[in-house]
Formats: sequence, structure tokens, C-alpha cells
Amino acid sequence: MAAANKAYEVITKRIIELLEQGTVPWRKPWIDGPASRSYAGRSYRGINQLLLSAEAGFRGLRGCWITYNQAKKAGGSVKKGAKGVPVVLWKWMERKNEDDDETSGKSFPFCRYYTVFSICQTEGIEEPAWVDKLIKRDVQVDPIEAAEAIWDGYENRPLLTTGGDRAAYVPGTDQIMMPDRDRFDSSEAFYNTFFHEVTHSTGHPRRLGRSSADTWAKFGSESYSREELVAEMGAVFLASEAGIVTDGLTENTAAYIKSWIRALKNDPRMVVIAASQAQKAVDLILGNSIDVAVP
Repeated sequence: MAAANKAYEVITKRIIELLEQGTVPWRKPWIDGPASRSYAGRSYRGINQLLLSAEAGFRGLRGCWITYNQAKKAGGSVKKGAKGVPVVLWKWMERKNEDDDETSGKSFPFCRYYTVFSICQTEGIEEPAWVDKLIKRDVQVDPIEAAEAIWDGYENRPLLTTGGDRAAYVPGTDQIMMPDRDRFDSSEAFYNTFFHEVTHSTGHPRRLGRSSADTWAKFGSESYSREELVAEMGAVFLASEAGIVTDGLTENTAAYIKSWIRALKNDPRMVVIAASQAQKAVDLILGNSIDVAVP
């Protein structure tokens, strides 16, 4: 049982670390390729799928995973200093009799963990052909003119970089990072995610000064939760301004906001404050006059 407990501790610790860094892997409306498949092409499941998808997105890794020994067997090696990812392996073990140490015919599940590396963390190994097949898509996500006009009209806006596998606003560099738009299922999904990050950027000290280092200090804290509510509400307001309203996005947003309301212990005052701050953020982005004090 000691080995099983160790496996639980390692995996739980990494999930918590990712959450504290702001990575929420279950809210990801874009295609991240084979973010949870082994080098042989087998799909990971359960907690492994969640963890590897999050790691690929947060660290910008290629989503094809291989162990140290597998890399060596394939004629390559893991790059020096590469940081692997722990994954869980369940095996059925034969239970032995206490009297004679013979197998009892009964078995039980045994949990252990091992470490995998992204294919881009290796040397001397070719990427499997199935990777490109999974990533290649026929979906074309076209720009929405009204939404682009909102971004173009945002004065003193942050730097925007595209590519990679992360949607985020980075306060330290005043930068928005977005995956390529063709990795999203629709234009609406792209702009909903984009406007969420754009709203975050209004909290920078050289704009509205809404957020600080303390805001992002702890995932799930009151300040963090309020900022997420502001960003999501701002995304809704901006999408509406651009004429982007779909039932699917509305449902996703409602579920997302509800999760943060739970984190804020259903404090109705906090929701009202967040909505006011979101409106102030949207006014800044749109260039409207801001004459309402917001706490």
C-alpha cells in the first residue's frame, strides 16, 4: 500500500501545482492534438489524460509521450535536464495465501506511478506518423469583423502572440497568448476565449489597476475567483457587442461562472462587484467614457 499511497501523493501534488499556476485543463475549447497518447499511439485515460493535457498546454509540449527506457529502446535519448510528467499505472496483482505464500486465485488492483516525457524532449527519435494525422483538421475558423474591430480599437493594448497550446494573459510581460484560431471548433469559441483574456489585461496597473500579484497568488482565493468572474463576464459583454451569442457559449459561461460563485461561497455582493468591474473593463476596451466608480 505504501507504493500506492506514494502514487496518489505524486499525482495529486502535480494537479494542485497546475491549478495554483492557473491551469484549468477541463476548460479548453480548442484542439490540442494528441495531448494524451503514448508513443505507440495508445490513448491515456482518466487522471492521466487530464494531467498530460494540462502539462502539454502549460509547458507548450508536443502531446506524444514516451518513457526514458522506451526512448532508449527506440535508439534515442531524453534531453539533459528535461522534466518528466508522472502518470498512474494500475495493475492487477495476484493475492497470496498467508499460510503457504501460494497464490489464492484472487487479485486486487495495485497503483504505482512512472514518468513520461514529451517527444519534443527527446533526441534521435522521429515523431510517429499518427501525430500529424490527429492534428490535421479541415475546420476553418474565419475572423469575425466586428470582433476584430473591438481588438483593433483597444488603445494601449497588450502584446498578442499566437501559436502554442495555451490561452492566457501574462501580467508580468503584459502579453496575451492564444492558440492558432484554426484549432478551435468555431469562430465563436475562439473569440469567447480571446475576449476572456483581453478582459484580464484591463486589470494591469497601467490600465485599470484592478489586479496585482496578490490576485494571482493562490488559485481559488477570493481575489483570484473575483478576477475570473470579471474576465468571464467581460467576455460575455464583448461577445454580445460583436454580435456573438450562441446557446452553447451561454451554457458554458453559465457553468463556468457558477463554479467560481461556489468558490466565493455564493456571495451575491461579490458577483455584483465583479459585474461592475467587467463593465468598466469593457468600456475601457471599447473606448467608452468611464464615469462610474467601481470597488
